[in-house]
Amino acid sequence: MTDAPRIYNLFPLLAGTTAEWEMQLPRIADMGFNWVFVNPFHYPGFSGSLYAVKDYYRLNPLFRGGSRRSADALLGRFIEAARANGLQVMMDLVINHTAKDSVLVDAHPEWFAHEPDGSVRSPFAADPDEPDNVEKRTVWGDLAEIDYAHTPDRAGLIRYWLDLVRHYVGLGFAGFRGDAAYKVPGEVWGPVIRAAREVNPQAHFFAETLGCQPEEVAQLAGAGFDYLFNSSKWWDFRADWLLEQYERFRHIAPSIAFPESHDTERLAAESGGDARASRLRYVFAAAFSAGLMMPMGYEYGFRRRPHVVQSRPEDWEEPTFDLTEFIARVNRLKARTPLLNEEGPQRRLTAAEDPVLALLREGNQAPGRLLTLINPDAHAGHRYWAGEAARHLGCRPEAMRELMPGRAAPDWIDLPPLCIRLFASPDA
Repeated sequence: MTDAPRIYNLFPLLAGTTAEWEMQLPRIADMGFNWVFVNPFHYPGFSGSLYAVKDYYRLNPLFRGGSRRSADALLGRFIEAARANGLQVMMDLVINHTAKDSVLVDAHPEWFAHEPDGSVRSPFAADPDEPDNVEKRTVWGDLAEIDYAHTPDRAGLIRYWLDLVRHYVGLGFAGFRGDAAYKVPGEVWGPVIRAAREVNPQAHFFAETLGCQPEEVAQLAGAGFDYLFNSSKWWDFRADWLLEQYERFRHIAPSIAFPESHDTERLAAESGGDARASRLRYVFAAAFSAGLMMPMGYEYGFRRRPHVVQSRPEDWEEPTFDLTEFIARVNRLKARTPLLNEEGPQRRLTAAEDPVLALLREGNQAPGRLLTLINPDAHAGHRYWAGEAARHLGCRPEAMRELMPGRAAPDWIDLPPLCIRLFASPDA
């Protein structure tokens, strides 16, 4: 059985030094995760942002502490500690831009896009309603845009990334999250991924594909990505777009869902600290996709969004609630259920206006079927007929296996407010 990734996102600015990262590993492992993902730890540019990398081979001083050991030695020690806890380590691979004051801007200005006056161009995001309106663009002034399309030295640029991934795979990193992967051509990712697998054939690559157009994801097909990140966090449990995305993605690579990320507001803040909402969204992420990711602090209901410049260990919050045991139970369930570790066909059985959402997921190679029932109403309970559930699972009601136990009833499946229940066919 494929053991799909269950990823804990260790946000390094919140965790502290690499030695303090290590202190988090036992509890991460106890919650049933098999991967730990660390956001960029490289030496940053003038803004201090984790995602504005000045030097890919130097360590951010904030993560060094008082140690005089080399960056490689400190990172290698963390990786060894993670392995001892049964965890593989994934790093961020940011190759669509660098810091404006990156060492590469000085050494290889030909790798970057330039303005008419010769200055290095900063990447920007346009208003989707007014894409040509310059005044409504969001410009990241601390970043320098890499120009894959027009650089006269594309081979040299790609060679730099090949050497970089070989270096970090050699240190023991087993996975790479391609930051804004869709902004980098698939024909660039292909050699990068192959270079990593020359060192470690089991190296995994994860493409961030959020907020982009379908054709931007499609151009990554064939590059070798193991997983794509999906947008299920933003689903209202009604609209059609998520299942359409799921169907497109699964023919490229299986996907990873998350209830929140370092780029989103905290769910506990949005829900007013309602633990039911956090439990529902976590189970939904685990049931909807092959892979699963959770950011540091979700388990405790943290309300302050991690900041890529300003966050510090002293921003660690008093827990709003503690879901560590619940998350461990869900992760164990996911690990032992083959159907939850791959992506076969999935469809909605209920109408958009129905109070209960019913999703039926079938296996690709794994046998069986999974029925997910969700009541997204925070105020009222609803029911779903057990006979209908059994019919979709292809078995008798008494033969259904409930994976997330709830209140038993003879003929009806009760769904209290903000409740999710999972049922599997006997062969799943």
